[in-house]
Amino acid sequence: MTERDGAPAAITILLVEDDAPTCWRLQDALVKAEYGVRTAGTLGEARQALNARAPRVLLTDLRLPDGHGIELIRETRRRFPDTEIMVISALGDEESVISAITVGATGYLLKDAFPTDIATTVRELVAGHSPISASIARFIVRRTQTTAEPPPGPALNTARLTPREIDILWGIAKGFSYAEIASHLGLSRQTVPGHIKNIYRKLEVHTRSEAVFEAVQQGLIKL
Repeated sequence: MTERDGAPAAITILLVEDDAPTCWRLQDALVKAEYGVRTAGTLGEARQALNARAPRVLLTDLRLPDGHGIELIRETRRRFPDTEIMVISALGDEESVISAITVGATGYLLKDAFPTDIATTVRELVAGHSPISASIARFIVRRTQTTAEPPPGPALNTARLTPREIDILWGIAKGFSYAEIASHLGLSRQTVPGHIKNIYRKLEVHTRSEAVFEAVQQGLIKL
């Protein structure tokens, strides 16, 4: 495990990648953007790094020499609910994507479709967006479209969300940042996180992707 910190940065990153050239390239770009970056090449090293301190962002591959990144995502989400998690992997199959999102990933990039500026992508992730490679986004849309449409009728709303909370859920589903949601709804930027915590509590979820999935299941919002 190695660590190279740039200038003091509010955003700390744990980069988990066993392919050395890929790790160096990503680490170099992130350090130049003045993020605090730690790296790990195995599941075991990543766990040691998490035990030392929680990162603001976890960027992880899925295929690791001593285990699967899904395990790391699940553990990180359970232990550190405020950590943003993004997958960077060559795996783009249905099982990998859905598993990663279900256990807590909020972004998913394929290695053959890296953004030109990984530092900007991390900023978007922290701002509340969910960066997803285009091919995966299309796959998720197709999966949604092939789901049988529920019979017409009133929304279930078993979680008893307020109209304001449903509006905020819609903004989350569209990938808007907290600031954009606040501006659109005429709210203070500082009040949005409080609403989102209430939404998570009522829906019994821990991530944006889980909240959106549950809201769609209940018919509260449509994508």
